[in-house]
Amino acid sequence: MSRLEALTFHLATLLVGGTGLLYAWMRYLLDPVDAFAVVNHPWQPHVQHLHVVAAPVLVFAAGLVWRSHVQACRRLGIRERHKTGAALAWTLLPMVASGYLLQTATGEPWRRIWLSIHLVTAALWLAGYLAHQLLPRRAPSPFSGSSAPTSGTG
Repeated sequence: MSRLEALTFHLATLLVGGTGLLYAWMRYLLDPVDAFAVVNHPWQPHVQHLHVVAAPVLVFAAGLVWRSHVQACRRLGIRERHKTGAALAWTLLPMVASGYLLQTATGEPWRRIWLSIHLVTAALWLAGYLAHQLLPRRAPSPFSGSSAPTSGTG
């Protein structure tokens, strides 16, 4: 994976995850300043819009990572951090689909269903992302004379 691909993925995750957490805090944990307010914080609509606009960048970046990193690691048989990577892959689709369906749902029961799925899978995505980044990489073998390819560069 190139540095640009990695940077795009990390920045998109930070932006989408950060705006998602900030929006959730504003929407569900803050009380409105005014009894007649439609939002709980004046920035709430802007944060929501930024989250929705940035999400396709994360989807695009995840496709880049799949092409250059995941497939390379699978082809080379690299198993290190495989479980956290698989968790990311398995939570991506329901997180993205529920986010999209949440925007298009018209009935309140479906909005609650998609919101629940989106919140759970987004929390799992962020936890998996952090775990994947924080787990130690395998040290290069002193006998091989080179380091093991952990990033799938190429």
